[in-house]
Amino acid sequence: MKGDFSDPIVEPITTQSEKRSTFLRFLGEILQTLILALVLYLLIDFMIARVKVENISMQPTLKPGEFIIVNKMAYRLGPVNYGDIIVFHFNLQEDFIKRVMGLPGDLVEVMDGVVYINHQAVEEDYLSAPPMYTGSWSVPDDHLFVLGDNRNQSSDSHKWGFVPINNVVGKALVVYYPFSDAKFLNQNFTVNAKTINNP
Repeated sequence: MKGDFSDPIVEPITTQSEKRSTFLRFLGEILQTLILALVLYLLIDFMIARVKVENISMQPTLKPGEFIIVNKMAYRLGPVNYGDIIVFHFNLQEDFIKRVMGLPGDLVEVMDGVVYINHQAVEEDYLSAPPMYTGSWSVPDDHLFVLGDNRNQSSDSHKWGFVPINNVVGKALVVYYPFSDAKFLNQNFTVNAKTINNP
């Protein structure tokens, strides 16, 4: 009878300190992941806003219930342009969404259903209907003149005046929900550079 002289299999004994070390490494990885997620969330929140359209003032471009993404860095990196759809603080309680129709120094006029900027007519194929009001506004420094695309059902600059540029939250980029309405928002137009301040 042959004897078995092979060494027996001995399982390593895990000490209490090794278990604790493994647990602490696991907790450290979870903590790192949570901190990274928080930093990414704050970074995205700093740069991007998600806004729900609440009223009909921008129809047909924007409809109530749609969600849009707003670039909060747009005007820290570049200028406001004609036709931009912007979100801005109207008062301490609410934000508005309107289209930029006048920049500082511009003369904005509405006559016979047409908007004129510095005496140049603006073609607007995105309107629900031409404006039924008339008026003339000189845009002061550091302010914007804004109108809703639903001109006759919009509370905007033709009623309550100008928007301080410092009140602008950012530029609306895209409708992302409902998915069936998803689209990019880009309707800039060119206006004669002549302004009332620099004839």
